Amino acid sequence: MKLVDARGMSCPKPVIEAKKALEHMDDSTLEVLVDNTAAVSNLMKLGNYMKVETESCQLGEHEYKVIFKKNDQETCCDKETDCKTEEKKQVLEAATAGKAVVISADHMGEGDDVLGRLLMKGFIYGLTELEEIPETVLLYNGGAKLSVEGSDSLEDLRLLESQGAEILTCGTCLNHYGLTEKLAVGNVTNMYVICEKMMSASRLIKP
Repeated sequence: MKLVDARGMSCPKPVIEAKKALEHMDDSTLEVLVDNTAAVSNLMKLGNYMKVETESCQLGEHEYKVIFKKNDQETCCDKETDCKTEEKKQVLEAATAGKAVVISADHMGEGDDVLGRLLMKGFIYGLTELEEIPETVLLYNGGAKLSVEGSDSLEDLRLLESQGAEILTCGTCLNHYGLTEKLAVGNVTNMYVICEKMMSASRLIKP
């Protein structure tokens, strides 16, 4: 039995840590501790997706346990299944003209900016955990604040860059916010290059 203590982790970390553990397990049991019902729901969906027997229970007021019982012969995206064929197709598509992530704000969604910044941090962290990372990350307007000193997403953007992603931040935007000298990852770019990258990408992803 393996235990992952995901209490205190923000979305999507509990799911990512559980997925990592499941992918490196043979027939065994994985227990994941979390502290909110949203994480329980997401983990139950992960078990359904990976075709792993999953159950949950509440241990305390803010403590829950999700149990995965893995049968190695019944995983969803086993390397010998049709899922692998689809993955190869996606990789081939990316090799032709990669995917670009475009970020125009330092928060994700509308309604509550504090929540939005937390969601954006989780989104960029999630990109670092994907098997296929984006070829380019374009940051403009408020998104330019994410690639400078003091940004909560700085280390994740640096990790993406180390994995081969090109991180480009709009120079006009950096200048507008007085952040030109604080760029801490990637390179400065201009609107022509941003247009060129968007037009040549196989797919644009905008959080």
